[in-house]
Amino acid sequence: MSTAVINLTIEPGQKVTLQPVSWQRFESILDELGEKRSSRIAYANGILEIMAPLPEHERTKVILADLVKILLKFKKLAWEPLGSTTFKRQSMTAGIEPDDCFYIQNYKAVIGKERIDLSIDPPPDLALETDVTSKTETDAYKALGVPELWVYDTPLLKINILVNGKYIETSTSPTFPDIDVVTIIPQYVRRAKVVGVSLALDEFEQFITT
Repeated sequence: MSTAVINLTIEPGQKVTLQPVSWQRFESILDELGEKRSSRIAYANGILEIMAPLPEHERTKVILADLVKILLKFKKLAWEPLGSTTFKRQSMTAGIEPDDCFYIQNYKAVIGKERIDLSIDPPPDLALETDVTSKTETDAYKALGVPELWVYDTPLLKINILVNGKYIETSTSPTFPDIDVVTIIPQYVRRAKVVGVSLALDEFEQFITT
């Protein structure tokens, strides 16, 4: 199903880039798109990207998020999921819709909230992206101050942590410092494509708890 914005049509798997886009125009395009849509946006440095994911992208992001939930349960960490919520902040002229995200250290700050206002609320503690993340997406996460960003770029998992306003790639997740997630997570994403999602998640939970 295509998504129309102004006179643009975006087919699944395609990305449209608009620039320069003011904050006011960005807000009006968001209103035009509406909340019930399959496309996702990234906005930073006056550049707006509108993406329409493929079904495989959607499947992989669900698997990735479910694996993270199992890890959070195993580590007995409280968390709040915010999914693909639109995070934006006018003072930073940036906005992003992650594939998925979690409030962990700051979970209490968003319990029960229907709207997130980054001028007063903290950003997600952990954001997930599937496939190559563009510079615009990375710049948006950086501007909004998301401390940990996972990018699953088949077949690798890359962990980026925010240090002094810049992302640095690392092999260790600050959220799960004693678990080799860069090795384990890709194994079970691939496993899901062989045995199915539910069985792969069961196998992962058995592996991580033994």
